Amino acid sequence: MSQRFPEVQGGGSLIVAWQVRNKNVLVVGGGEVAAGRILHALNADAKVTVVCPSSGLNDEVAFRVAQKQVLHIDRNFEPHDLDNADMVLCAIDDSDVSSRIWRLCKERRIPANIADVPSECDFYFGSVHRDGPLQVMVSTNGNGPKLASIVRKKIAEALPDNTGVAIENVGKLRKKLREIAPDASEGPKRMKWMSNICESWSLEDLVEMTEGDMDTLLRSYESGRVPSLEQVRQERP
Repeated sequence: MSQRFPEVQGGGSLIVAWQVRNKNVLVVGGGEVAAGRILHALNADAKVTVVCPSSGLNDEVAFRVAQKQVLHIDRNFEPHDLDNADMVLCAIDDSDVSSRIWRLCKERRIPANIADVPSECDFYFGSVHRDGPLQVMVSTNGNGPKLASIVRKKIAEALPDNTGVAIENVGKLRKKLREIAPDASEGPKRMKWMSNICESWSLEDLVEMTEGDMDTLLRSYESGRVPSLEQVRQERP
């Protein structure tokens, strides 16, 4: 009976895509590690506040401050900095201060990541490959960040070119499909038809698909038919 179901493998992390758009992310520190954390948060459209004396900002963080990509508080961390924080990313060398920030976050139930201290992290940063809407993250659960980077590079090398473009086009097609079949009752049919498109068409076809191709392809939705890209172009007015 037990062989019918996946075996539980303890010791992992729950890998999720955390939506922080327009949420307040507090970054404590301004060095190289902080710069990476800041970029991750900005890429996710978060509102980022950096607490660090100006003398501690590296070139990248100083650039983001100058460009007003982040709000900069020019001093060391103070407890009231947490008042509006939805998430805290701490990247400083002072372990005592880092642990104090961690404890304060626990008291306020604010999710936090204390760099290089796995025991004081609610979540970890993995090594990420980005291609437009495509994000692939490799995590070693805090055991080997460099190895995660090596694995991520191997995965990226194995992916076809323009994978991100193909995903963008699939997203546009899904949006158009929802416009012509908006009812919730259509959900299972929409999902099945989109799945058949993704399985039947090559990645190259999805990359080449134009807005006109999408409009023609959508005419086949009601019948559930999945024509090839060549057939779609033959059917176009």
